[in-house]
Amino acid sequence: MSKKRNIYNDSTILITGATGFIGGLIAEELLSLNSLNDAGIKLILPVRNLKKAREKYSSDDEKYNTVTLVETSLEDLRPDVLDMPIDYIIHCASTTTSSVMLSNPVEVADGIVLGTKNILELARRKKIKSMVYLSSMEAYGVISSDCGLITENMLGDVDIFSARSCYPLGKRMAEHYCYIYYKEYGVPVKIARLAQVFGYGVSKDDSRVFAQFARAVINNQDIVLHTKGLSMGNYCESKDAIRAIFTILEKGENGEAYNVTNEENTMRICDMANLVADEIAGGRIKVIYDIPDSNNFGYARDTQLRMSSEKLRKLGWNPTKNLVDMYKDLIEYMKKQ
Repeated sequence: MSKKRNIYNDSTILITGATGFIGGLIAEELLSLNSLNDAGIKLILPVRNLKKAREKYSSDDEKYNTVTLVETSLEDLRPDVLDMPIDYIIHCASTTTSSVMLSNPVEVADGIVLGTKNILELARRKKIKSMVYLSSMEAYGVISSDCGLITENMLGDVDIFSARSCYPLGKRMAEHYCYIYYKEYGVPVKIARLAQVFGYGVSKDDSRVFAQFARAVINNQDIVLHTKGLSMGNYCESKDAIRAIFTILEKGENGEAYNVTNEENTMRICDMANLVADEIAGGRIKVIYDIPDSNNFGYARDTQLRMSSEKLRKLGWNPTKNLVDMYKDLIEYMKKQ
């Protein structure tokens, strides 16, 4: 079979977080190029849990014969552990569970900051062609009033005396490491600042709010909100987000951040809950408020953040799916699991 030209042909690509949601979708996307176009892409996947990784990337499946699993935490990663050349890096690994941010804030912060620094040092030593770091809209902190669409240079407040802030502050520091590694060492790193991503590929056991809403539809149960749901949510469909990440890797400016969001999907959590109950469930379920006295669930503070995707769209990317489509995809995928 002749090879269809692609910039990743015959490349070695390191992906962190490849046993997770987004990292797993990116790995599968690249491996599909091998199957369809004989692209000769090799994947290096650092993983904490080798057994879990082998279940996902089984050596018995010929599809994964170009995958190398390396058992290591990113906090302990050393460049000399990987003695092969690396052309591209997509750094996806991060804790996303709010309860863990409350119970283990030191470990969460170390994983984000020290892990990212080690990956950047690896990128420097290997003289890679390009790297994308997956950050989060939580890096913005709390935007207390509606300031219109927020661009990449606008930041809100983060409470340093809150354990939950280990995540947004960790993401900010990791982004800063990306920038200073670019400025001092010329590492060609870009930042993808992701909105909430869901749709195809989400685990049926995912604990985040959108997954809880989807399970409520599947189980024909009312949606229970533990806050007033006044925080503004920014969302992007999973396959749209994967295309965005590759767009940033290929076309983004080094040292720059790009918002990955579908602006048409921006709405308050309470409004999304009602949309799911009315449009997705057809009115079979309703939204119930059960608000505890304290924030036992580790939810982030309310924010009026509305992300702008203009900078990313100027690179040629455009989203394709709205929230209704995203929920239909998510529910169908969950049912198949």
